[in-house]
Amino acid sequence: MTAAEYQVAQLYSVAEASKNETGGGDGIEVLKNHPITEQPDPPLMDGYTEGQYTHKIYHIEHKIPWLIRKFAPNDSLSFHEKAWNAYPYCRTIVTNDYMKGDFFLKIETMHVDNDDGNLENVHKLSPEMLKMREIVYVDIANDPVRETDYKEDEDPTKYKSTKTGRGPLVGQDWHKTMQPMMCAYKLVTYQFKWKLIGSRVENFIGVAERRIFLNFHRQVFCWTDRWHGMTMEDIRKLEEETKEQLDNFRAQPELRGTIEEKDKKSS
Repeated sequence: MTAAEYQVAQLYSVAEASKNETGGGDGIEVLKNHPITEQPDPPLMDGYTEGQYTHKIYHIEHKIPWLIRKFAPNDSLSFHEKAWNAYPYCRTIVTNDYMKGDFFLKIETMHVDNDDGNLENVHKLSPEMLKMREIVYVDIANDPVRETDYKEDEDPTKYKSTKTGRGPLVGQDWHKTMQPMMCAYKLVTYQFKWKLIGSRVENFIGVAERRIFLNFHRQVFCWTDRWHGMTMEDIRKLEEETKEQLDNFRAQPELRGTIEEKDKKSS
């Protein structure tokens, strides 16, 4: 898809995925969703100042490994996500009131049109930061997904869009020949400073973020016929409706979405 199409596709898919992941007390609570009125600290990347600001709370008690939950107090299992969507540049900051400075997660995304993932330094990192950076490629067609995450109707190798004729994405080099094409470059920075489980949790965060990116973007592509043709006005209306639905879903007893196997068996 084009980068312009992806802007609508991503926001549509965020709303739908939020509903799929909310239930039984867990999930997403939307506190704010309005145009950006002030810059974060530090300010957004030069030239990207206008867009949409959101503030959400993620309740994740049943979405983290049991061992981590064992050491985590109950009031530490909710995370605040503040996002500045100045498309094509976006910044997301995730914090936790209980852990304060001991936990930090930042995701900065640059969406680039006519690109298949070969730009060297789209985030303009310093030489020192480039040495620390680890590049992880996410191929929505060929990368394996967990058996519990797999859905045939969300498999890009089997999906063909009726509206656009795009897909299926077949072969190792599909991204070199498929048009239109864009790439989302995500810079993920995180730390977790608790003793005993700090390195374990940091490893979990890295694995979890990749799992989220893979599953979410498989959905984005396979939901093409749902979002294609929608306008940003349609998206804002959908977001308002979704906020009310999320509040209702969290109040229901059934757990939904990506949850730990132990909880899935007992729910």
